[in-house]
Amino acid sequence: MFLQLQVWGLLLLQQESSTVGWDVVALWRQMGWMARAVVIALFIMSAWSIGVMIDRLMAYNAARKQSRQFAPAVAGALREGKLDEAIKIADRYKKSHLAKVVVAGLLEFRAHQISSEIPGEEIEASKRALERAEAIVHAELKRGVAGLATIGSTAPFIGLFGTVVGIINAFKQMAQEKSTGIGAVAGGISEALVTTAVGLFVAIPAVWMYNIFTTKVESFDVEMGNSSSELIDYFLKRSQQAAR
Repeated sequence: MFLQLQVWGLLLLQQESSTVGWDVVALWRQMGWMARAVVIALFIMSAWSIGVMIDRLMAYNAARKQSRQFAPAVAGALREGKLDEAIKIADRYKKSHLAKVVVAGLLEFRAHQISSEIPGEEIEASKRALERAEAIVHAELKRGVAGLATIGSTAPFIGLFGTVVGIINAFKQMAQEKSTGIGAVAGGISEALVTTAVGLFVAIPAVWMYNIFTTKVESFDVEMGNSSSELIDYFLKRSQQAAR
């Protein structure tokens, strides 16, 4: 039933443009208040998702770029045993996900070396600091991404709700006018199909970008995990050298 109505609506949009029209203003005027509310809600969701996409793309690009600069710089400082210099380097790359994690471990390790009053073994304490930093950075990287999944999964249903309302109105109009034929329900069907189209227009980019961002965050998690592991190995070697 719904498939037949959608086919009729597409034919009407193609063959009877003078009746249903491609004129957005005219189509908006003939919409009921419920269909208008659905379209407005979908465009608000679209605007929010576009904002998240732009914000995350900028954040991920900055994190990737700064991390590529940070990794060789901090590695050189650590090879020379310059712990304070490595911390200063990490402080210069505020947007790097690697720098945020590494600096947490370096600060904890240095604190144990400077003060003997800090309880706990320095390696384990540094490991816990790295794990906490990884969790915080992971949450920062995923900020807003879950919202894209919500929009991608709900926007088609919101559009479908508008479709159902439009079809109901179309048949009500047919009953009131006591007329039959596709022309009697043309306006309602076109209104219904518009809400469906807008729902898909909002949902498809949101789902695409959610999958892309999820993949990026997973790769960032792997990089942070590898950096933490390498830093712990460095701390172990430094502690063994100090004990000799």
